[in-house]
Amino acid sequence: MAEQQINVAVLGGGSFGTALASIGAANGARVRQWMRDEALVAQINREHRNGRYLPDYAIHPAVTASTSLATVLSGADLVLIAIPSKAFRSVVQAARPWLSPEQILVSTTKGIEAESFLLMSQVLEEETGFARIGVIAGPNLASEIADQQLTATVVASADTLTRTRVQQALSCRYFRVYASNDRHGVELGGALKNIYAIAAGMAAALGMGENTRSMLITRALAEMSRFAVAQGANPMTFLGLSGVGDLIVTCSSPLSRNFRVGQALGLGKTLDEAVEALGQVAEGVNTVKLVCAKAEEAGVYMPLAEGLYRVLFDGVPATDMARMLMMGEQSSDVEFILPREDVQQAHRDSGGWHG
Repeated sequence: MAEQQINVAVLGGGSFGTALASIGAANGARVRQWMRDEALVAQINREHRNGRYLPDYAIHPAVTASTSLATVLSGADLVLIAIPSKAFRSVVQAARPWLSPEQILVSTTKGIEAESFLLMSQVLEEETGFARIGVIAGPNLASEIADQQLTATVVASADTLTRTRVQQALSCRYFRVYASNDRHGVELGGALKNIYAIAAGMAAALGMGENTRSMLITRALAEMSRFAVAQGANPMTFLGLSGVGDLIVTCSSPLSRNFRVGQALGLGKTLDEAVEALGQVAEGVNTVKLVCAKAEEAGVYMPLAEGLYRVLFDGVPATDMARMLMMGEQSSDVEFILPREDVQQAHRDSGGWHG
């Protein structure tokens, strides 16, 4: 930790925001958490428990909750924004009067804004114009973090202080924070993997095995990389925690919200029933629609995402999605193809390839 106490504000009362608030407090930060629900605020302050999202988790007693943005943001050095993508901009707009340029703003939301196709850090930039903006992404199931399972994440920002301050505030014996300067790639990885988690949950419900899941994850990674390159991201970022790391956990675990939506669909529930049963936001449902439209516009080949779109929104049976895995795919295996100038630079940096 830094020598002087850091003030951390967490916007959002969900599971991940709550887990991060507790880690920050355990690390010695002064942590205040904002949420709209007065009953939840009272419960956190009285019982140190978030009964809605992490009912069995003992929140660090130094975390204080409030429904007042002014109270939570006053004097904050680091602001973590853990708000679902649909409400993200409106909360940032409401918070804006109490935000200042010297503050560090970090999004933990793995989603895309529907109207603009902006990632959450881009929304932060647009609404504030601040320089110190970052994102946190990675294979981070909140319930496992709450259980103090060993977990790694990535903080990505072009700003060195942002990366360092987040590492200081949140790194602990069970939560390792790595740094990246590819904010766009890290954030895109976090958003895109939600699509394939739904497909994986669907495949699991249909009784498909480990071979199928491995194929799905690998082809999904190729698809994500193709799309990311078209959006200007570095494909190598997708070989890290926010790409393949997050993809593996979210496609393998019933703890993943998107996986559970896919599972419900595979068991024959409608999309509305699946989302209602979950009781939380599954960002992948919105992301599928947005990414498929953008991929069509940009001419990016994304058969898995397109197949999933047809199941979610066109009433195509989930079993047909499974057949999509075996048809119409490109024949090449490895697709982490760097832009030509990067290949030439890599060749020069390595002194030429040998063997």
